Amino acid sequence: MTREESRDIEKLKESNLIKIDIPIVGMSCASCVLKVQNSLLKLPGVKNAIVNLVTEKATLEIDPNKPINLKEVVQSVKSIGYDVAIQKITIPVEGLSSASSTYLEGEILKLDGVINASVNIATGNITIEFLPTIVSLEQIKEEIEKFGYKVPPIAEEDVELYEEIIRKREYEDLKRRFVISAILTALILIDMISHFFYHIENRTIVNYILFILTTPVVIYGGGKFFKSFFAGIRHLSMDMNTLIAIGTGSAYIYSVVATLYPKLFTYAGKTPDVYYETSAVIITLILLGRLLEARAKSQTTEAIKKLSSLQPKTATVIKDGEETVVSVKDLKVGDIVLVKPGERVPVDGVIVDGYGSIDESIITGESMPVEKKPGDSVIGSTLNKAGAFKFKVTNVGKDTVLSKIIQLVKDAQATKPPVQKLADKVASIFVPIVIGIATLTFLIWYLLGYSFTFALMNFVSVLIVACPCALGLATPTAIIVATGKSAEHGILIKNAQALELANKVNTIVFDKTGTITYGRPEVTDILKIGDIPENELLKLAASVERNSEHPLAEAIVRYAKLRNLKLYEPKDFFSIPGQGVFAKINSKEVAVGNATFMKNLNIETKTYEKLLDVLTNEGKTPMFIAVDGKIAGVIAVADTIKHDVKQTIYELKNLGINVIILTGDNYKTAKAIANKIGVEKVFAEVLPEQKSEKIEELKNSGFIVAMVGDGVNDAPALAKADIGIAIGSGTNVATATADIILLKDDVKAVLHLIKLSSKTYKIIKQNLFWAFFYNIILIPVAAGVLYPILGILLKPVFASISMSLSSIFVVSNSLRIKKLKL
Repeated sequence: MTREESRDIEKLKESNLIKIDIPIVGMSCASCVLKVQNSLLKLPGVKNAIVNLVTEKATLEIDPNKPINLKEVVQSVKSIGYDVAIQKITIPVEGLSSASSTYLEGEILKLDGVINASVNIATGNITIEFLPTIVSLEQIKEEIEKFGYKVPPIAEEDVELYEEIIRKREYEDLKRRFVISAILTALILIDMISHFFYHIENRTIVNYILFILTTPVVIYGGGKFFKSFFAGIRHLSMDMNTLIAIGTGSAYIYSVVATLYPKLFTYAGKTPDVYYETSAVIITLILLGRLLEARAKSQTTEAIKKLSSLQPKTATVIKDGEETVVSVKDLKVGDIVLVKPGERVPVDGVIVDGYGSIDESIITGESMPVEKKPGDSVIGSTLNKAGAFKFKVTNVGKDTVLSKIIQLVKDAQATKPPVQKLADKVASIFVPIVIGIATLTFLIWYLLGYSFTFALMNFVSVLIVACPCALGLATPTAIIVATGKSAEHGILIKNAQALELANKVNTIVFDKTGTITYGRPEVTDILKIGDIPENELLKLAASVERNSEHPLAEAIVRYAKLRNLKLYEPKDFFSIPGQGVFAKINSKEVAVGNATFMKNLNIETKTYEKLLDVLTNEGKTPMFIAVDGKIAGVIAVADTIKHDVKQTIYELKNLGINVIILTGDNYKTAKAIANKIGVEKVFAEVLPEQKSEKIEELKNSGFIVAMVGDGVNDAPALAKADIGIAIGSGTNVATATADIILLKDDVKAVLHLIKLSSKTYKIIKQNLFWAFFYNIILIPVAAGVLYPILGILLKPVFASISMSLSSIFVVSNSLRIKKLKL
């Protein structure tokens, strides 16, 4: 068995794993991510854990044969100083009794995602703690009602927007801590700057006042830092909070001891210096930095919020001729729903009556409205700009197209690209190294004869200036903005690895039919040979072909209808598969078909061989039209090339990318299409099972290959390519196999994808460079390397400002992706 085969088998095994999202509260840096990740990986049944700093979620892959206890997950996260965003709701339940309460509690607890359930018989309520990423309020309600109880309608806003609400609560908490800390710190700085308290002769009293002002800043303002620090000590793990806690805590404890026990430090009868302002200002500035960072981070997920906000809350259902407005969550498959002008389509369905002009730009990125009639499908959350129609519901809830898009984007944002591994590796050893450098800094300065306080301030500066926050934010912020941006333009990226690899692709293989071409033959030429007018010639051909189901026949009939020609009724119709058709029309014998068919009818065609060659070399399929035993004309049909294909190929080649066409069609036709769009290399007459072999050959030759296709026969090739890109109009099999889905039936999106990937990874490299460069330069400066030469020291206060600015820079830089024009 080859290594690749064993890897494929491993992938199949992994696909059986159950994935769940756990919302985490309180992470601030790459080290935090690793702490949470390592803690969760220790839990039995957890095969893998991917923690995302920006989305603040842990995606767990769980062995279905070893179910995990969610209480253990919550406890694991809380034990290291973080929290899980648990949703708590009290539901009124009619018919509760003491006899049934214990049983109901037990049944509710069996639901995946429910952590606690408690029935209060006196109030008739059940209080449930649950994770909304795993179980919905609707599922809980259905479970309760399954046992015969009645639950009144419940507002679901908290559940639907739980991420936004939790982030808002966290932001408000951060804001309160900052405001209180800022007010107290301002009073402390008044003493430092203007000697406000100098009218008090005894400096000891001033120190007591500073102690009273600083203590709330340290305990309340910096409470989260110290809580995480102590939790880290218990589990022998460190993160950014460790550096902040040790730095500010050292300055604070030193000042407290100097205030309460000055005799320990008294020298030459002078009161010892205190550094309350250092602790207070650093904590306040870090809180301000995190406040600004939280605001900037919230902008990275705007695309998801925008998509989610477009889902209508209500729908008008037609039942027994009556219109009833119901909640969208109450809609069921098969319901008939009315959509009026200006309303959004509530869920997916098929029109049964009326028509609409629908703006589908939120799904496909296409700005022009699409005309819809009975039999056409409609997508939930798209906007009906004109007309009114009734449609039959086909998908609800998580099965709708928009819900699947949102989930795909969330899944992509939760994954880590290979470039993140470097940042993770550095973060895992970063904090211990910084603490080591800070300790060494203190010892060197102190042993060189400098004062204890001088050495202490340099120690604090090193700890505070170090910033794994920027390292942790460098990649996920860019990935989240990029996947959101791509979703707005109808490009669904399933994982971050595909987004990164798209930047490195040097060969793109396009399937021809349905990808380069529309996959539907159209009439391209009508050449009359004789006296019969062109329209009459087309009319005769279409009248004979109207009874045929062949795609070429359908193309001729369709073209005649476009010209508004009224067709004749054929008689004595017969056909020979693969050759042509014959019928009598108004006493005329009309035959339409290839040269072989005409030969079988004893009709001479040799005179027109050169004409056939010209049309064939242009990728067209020519058919003779014979009337009463004589050739009257030639009609040519071809699969037409999609709009913008030629320009897209030209721009891809300008980026240095090789473009290849892969098709099962004959070589002449494929080459003709290739020549029209500027493609030199063609793999033609390739069987479906051979397509993946061709991709393998290219990969073995050292190319990084992207395959673009739309059909069932493209699925193996999509899976084999480094990146599989499925045209969204294609089959479910193709889109399921692909890494990236183009919702709009337009290959120009491939070019957009390459540009987006290139911009995203340029931004990520800038972010990582800044994060590394910042630490490489400022940590030595904070340690005092420049002091003996230039007399320059980085004071702890300025260290905290620069640390906050580095994180804000990284997030702001990532947000530039939103401005990229695709």
